[in-house]
Amino acid sequence: MALLPSAVLDASALASRLHAGSAALLPTDTLPALAAAPVHAAQLWTIKQRSADKPLILMGSTPEELLAHVSPLALEDAWSMARRYWPGALTLVLPASGVLVEALNPGAFTLGLRVPDCGVIRCLLKQSGPLATTSANLSGAAPTFSADAAHTCFPGLPLLGPLPWPTPSGLASTVVAWQGTGRWHELRRGAVVLEL
Repeated sequence: MALLPSAVLDASALASRLHAGSAALLPTDTLPALAAAPVHAAQLWTIKQRSADKPLILMGSTPEELLAHVSPLALEDAWSMARRYWPGALTLVLPASGVLVEALNPGAFTLGLRVPDCGVIRCLLKQSGPLATTSANLSGAAPTFSADAAHTCFPGLPLLGPLPWPTPSGLASTVVAWQGTGRWHELRRGAVVLEL
């Protein structure tokens, strides 16, 4: 499927579309992402045909803007991990509360947070603010690895330019959950190998 130039937007134009309620397709360091502004995150479960009990990840351009949502109990450990692994392919699941948790992980008390190691998406995130994200594939289907493949999967959504996107690692992020002071539990093995 050929990409129409009108489907590819620069960071400023795409940030405006996201704030107006659109979902979008973005490159990351791991796999292409399906994204929306947190207030419009509910559409991602529908678009992806994903169960709403599977949480979305909040991506941001800096640790500061993400960790501002974390419970004070976990902040010291969260900062320690963020300094070591962000930007990078590590998602931290941390205790949190408030409207973002309700939007991305309804009925729970944690948020998955990540600063990706991809300059193109971080440029967008600086303009858009943190975004709700998930991998750009239908639930249960194989992941996509390029803008063309993501666009074929979700043809109605705009893409972040410029194209081609940086080549992703092809491995999902490693996901670890905070269990208490100094204690973490690996929920998903991925691109980052941790010594826990």
